[in-house]
Amino acid sequence: MILTQSYTITDLMEGCKAGNRKMQELLYKQTASKMLAVCMRYTRDRMEAEDVLQQGYIKVFQKISTYQGDGSFEGWIRKIMVNSAIESYRKNLRTLNVVPIEDAYEQPSQGFDFSRLGMQDLLGLIQKLSDGYRMVFNMYIVEGYSHKEIADTLGISEGASKSQLSRARAILRDEIIKMEGINYASHAG
Repeated sequence: MILTQSYTITDLMEGCKAGNRKMQELLYKQTASKMLAVCMRYTRDRMEAEDVLQQGYIKVFQKISTYQGDGSFEGWIRKIMVNSAIESYRKNLRTLNVVPIEDAYEQPSQGFDFSRLGMQDLLGLIQKLSDGYRMVFNMYIVEGYSHKEIADTLGISEGASKSQLSRARAILRDEIIKMEGINYASHAG
């Protein structure tokens, strides 16, 4: 009979600070699935998300001694993952589909209840957004960045950030409406 020892997050954190490879592996195993979900929101596919995840964990283990206990440890790891995704985006910078600010405001922003959609469906739709739209949408809606912070981080104007968000919402809304139409049609016949 093999008994496995369970470790608290503090045990794992302290072990990682000491450079203990087993503790790093256990921390990874305990948190990787949640962090992969974070990375998936910022990338086009699972392979790209896994690359971002690996880069993020390298940073986690390199910077773990800087964690001061302010906020949750998982939140600290999450922030590193988001920053790794943003860094990967910048490194592989693809052209942003910037919509002129005037066009963004011509379309009224209608609220949509995203909670009606399954998480996998929503993730799939977000991943289909162009890179610029996806980054701004996630940073603003999910992470709570302001348009100024997004502009500074991505090297775009605040107006471009607002425009990107408006277009991303419109695209997602249209895609959801299409999905609902398909679902309605399949149930009606």
